[in-house]
Amino acid sequence: MWAPGLLGPLALLAFSAGGCQGLSFQLPPQTRKCLKEELHRDVMVTGEYTVSEATAPGIKTDLRVTDSSGHLLYSREDAKKGKFAFTTDDYEIYEICFESHGQPGNFRVPDQLITLNVKHGVEARNYEDIAKAEKLKPLEVDLRRLEDLSESIVKDFAFMKQREEEMRDTNESTSSRIFYFSIFSMLCLVGLATWQVFYLRRFFKAKKLIE
Repeated sequence: MWAPGLLGPLALLAFSAGGCQGLSFQLPPQTRKCLKEELHRDVMVTGEYTVSEATAPGIKTDLRVTDSSGHLLYSREDAKKGKFAFTTDDYEIYEICFESHGQPGNFRVPDQLITLNVKHGVEARNYEDIAKAEKLKPLEVDLRRLEDLSESIVKDFAFMKQREEEMRDTNESTSSRIFYFSIFSMLCLVGLATWQVFYLRRFFKAKKLIE
């Protein structure tokens, strides 16, 4: 699921889960809007975008697609219309950003309309090309699509199970550390209290307040 992320003065957009995700939004001058999503390894991602013409001279919109490590996967300066595609190398957060540059002057400049359609996983595959290459019949193409979808669901469940196991191990390890730390803290408090009792006893004896 594409999730909101914050980068300076940006407005953020969230997508519903699924393979095909499309939206339109307004991009004011000199602002940046981004969207993020966590994707598994070896997932194909395709995107198609359209940026409306700026009504003021000097206004340009750049498009950048990066991962959480800052690796540039796609870049286009003064983006107007185009497509991009990439395959994820690892489980990371991937980000698509549109950024407006230029001085609008002293007058009000209308926002640019950006249309973006992102697909990933099964929906990003072109089954028409696969059918032509492998000479598949329509029913075989549908079966291939269902097979890929089933495989994707199985991988998602396996990944969620792995994450659940990792979180469980982390919780057990944290609980164990807290338990031993609590015991250590209580022993320190008992030791400190015992030392205070003996110290005060010697002090009062020295002052001849007690025998």
